[in-house]
Amino acid sequence: MTVVQQGKGVAIVKIGTSSVTDHDGRIDDAALEKLGQELSAARNLGWHVVLVLSGAVAAGIPPLGLSERPADVKTLQAVAAVGQPRLFARMAELLAPHGVVAGQVLLDPYDFLHRSQYLHARDTLGRLLELGVLPIVNENDTVADDEIRFGDNDRLAALVAHLVNASVLIILTDTGGLFTADPRIDSEASLIAQVVEVNAALEAVAGGTGTERGSGGMASKLQAAKIATWSGVRAVIAAASTQDVVALALAGKSVGTTVQPRSDRLGARKLWIAFAQRAEGRVVVDAGARTALIERNKSLLPAGIVAVEGEFDIDAAVEVVGPDGQTFAKGLVGMGSSALRATMGLRSSEIDDQPAAAIHRDDLVVLS
Repeated sequence: MTVVQQGKGVAIVKIGTSSVTDHDGRIDDAALEKLGQELSAARNLGWHVVLVLSGAVAAGIPPLGLSERPADVKTLQAVAAVGQPRLFARMAELLAPHGVVAGQVLLDPYDFLHRSQYLHARDTLGRLLELGVLPIVNENDTVADDEIRFGDNDRLAALVAHLVNASVLIILTDTGGLFTADPRIDSEASLIAQVVEVNAALEAVAGGTGTERGSGGMASKLQAAKIATWSGVRAVIAAASTQDVVALALAGKSVGTTVQPRSDRLGARKLWIAFAQRAEGRVVVDAGARTALIERNKSLLPAGIVAVEGEFDIDAAVEVVGPDGQTFAKGLVGMGSSALRATMGLRSSEIDDQPAAAIHRDDLVVLS
C-alpha cells in the first residue's frame, strides 16, 4: 500500500513540550487551540497532516502531584501513561470543531527496525490519511525499552516523515529557529534562515538540551532535520508562537530555519543504521579501505581495519573512522569486537570460520 499523495502531499508537524505546556507542566489550551486552527487550515489547503505531539510526561506530572520531572525510567513511563491520554483527548477535542477527526498512533523503534512492522505502520498511517483522519503520533513511552528508544520526538518525527514519504517536516519549538549562538544569552545571535547541509560546525552551534520540561533541544531538532534531509524531505524549524507558522512553512515562505533536502534519498533500513541506532564502538580503517568504501561502494574487509575500539557483538552499529580520525561511515558489523581484533589486517583467504566482510556494503552508510 502506498501512502496517499493526493493534494499537496503529506506534512509532518512536530511540536515540542515547552510549546504545549506552561511552566508548571499543565496543558496550555491556548497553544493547543492555535495549533488546531493551523493544522485545520493546512488540511483545507490540500495537505495531509500528521502531528507528532510531545508533552505526555509533562502533562502527567500535575495530576500525580509531582513537583518536578522524574529522573528514573519506570516513573517516567508511569507518568507518561497518565499524561498521554489526557494530552491526546484535549487535542482531539480542540480539532473536532474544525471537522477534524484525530486518531492516536503510538510507535516504538521496533516499528522501524523490522521490515514487517515498518510496512504495517506505513499502511496504518496511510489508511488513516485516506480516511481523512489526522494521526497524532507519539513514542510508546509506557513500554519503550530504555536500551532502544527514540529518546525524543524530534527524531521520531523525522523517521515518520520518511515512513509516509512526506514532502515537509515542520518542527515547532519555543525559539525562532537555529541561531549563530544561543539567543537567550547572546544578544548578537542572528537567525540562520537557510541550511544547505548539516555539518559539524552547525551541530556545534546547536548546543545541548533545551527546557527542563522537554527531552530535546536545538541539537535534537537539527539532528531530526538532518535525518529528514537524508530522506529527501525539506525541514523547517520555527517558533510555535509565530502566527500562521504552519501555512508559512508549507508555502516555503521565510520563517525560522529551512534545511534543504538532499537529492538522493536513503532507504528506511540505511536511514535507521545511520541515524537511529546508537554506535557501540568504532573501527579505524586505512586509506585504501576508506577509498573502497566511499568511491567503489565496497564492503569493509578485515584486511583494511587497523584498530577496533569498544566491545560489541555481531550486528552492533559502529562508526567507521579514517586515517585522519574522522568518522565517515556507519554500519552493522558481521563480527563481534573480539573476532574483528583477531582478524584485522588479514586477507579473507587467511581467515577461517568467519564472515568474509567485517561490514557488508548493504549494512554500511557513507556519511561524508
